[in-house]
Amino acid sequence: MNERGILSTGERRRPATRVVFTGLIVAVLACLAVVAAGPILWLAKSAVSTSQDILRDPFGWWPSGIRWDNLARAWNGMDIGRALANTVWIAAGNWFFGLLVALTGGYSLAILRPRYAGVVSAAVMATLFIPGVVSLVSLYLTVIDVPGIGANLIDSYWAVWLPAAAHAFNVLLVKNFFAELPKEVFEAAKVDGANSFEVFRRIVLPMSRPIIAVVSLLTLVSAWKEFLWPLLVLPSPDLQPLSVVLYKISATAETSTLIAAMFIAVILPLVFFLLFQKQFLRSAGRAGAVKG
Repeated sequence: MNERGILSTGERRRPATRVVFTGLIVAVLACLAVVAAGPILWLAKSAVSTSQDILRDPFGWWPSGIRWDNLARAWNGMDIGRALANTVWIAAGNWFFGLLVALTGGYSLAILRPRYAGVVSAAVMATLFIPGVVSLVSLYLTVIDVPGIGANLIDSYWAVWLPAAAHAFNVLLVKNFFAELPKEVFEAAKVDGANSFEVFRRIVLPMSRPIIAVVSLLTLVSAWKEFLWPLLVLPSPDLQPLSVVLYKISATAETSTLIAAMFIAVILPLVFFLLFQKQFLRSAGRAGAVKG
């Protein structure tokens, strides 16, 4: 008997089996859709509902009507626009410096391979086993008084960008990707007289688009949802991102307006991912194929 998966070929041909099996698949997919999209749909519905409707009938479909002005009041009254701009600026800085460190670090460890590359790789990997809470105090003290220059980075975006750039996971991810690239290309470039920088700029970077897309997605998502560190190093309200601003206004803001602000904070990265999901998924597949 030729069996494939749970059901054999003969069992699949039975009408009753096909109906039951199809019903199970549909039920599982429906449950997954509810779990994945349900919270976002409820947030979208509540963002244009009144506070009374949200508290009294959270799953009702606008008993008091749709209130589109909640979004305008959240944007203007809570200064969500400025917080959103701060979040985008922080994410852009994290992305730029994170890619700079990951690409140059991975290139040095995987392709240039100095004599101490193994020690550095082991040290970078060891930092992955240190919980972030453990290093929080030491990192905060370092930001207050940067060794060597004595600068205080508190209340500046550098206090967020620089620690986020030193991301060990991204460095190792890029290093493993670079290690699987064909070495014959680099050897041919060196024979033609290309130096290390030219090899990196003309050969490595064009071949690294898949891993750049993966690291970019991970960095942007992490920057968008980061809360504790910006709360500590950005005490000025003019510099705080959405995650911090929403936390600070949650105790005093009206429920409907607060949920509208939360919806604005969630929908923008969701739309960004939906627009570029094919590129991200295709790049992730290519990165896995090269590594494999």
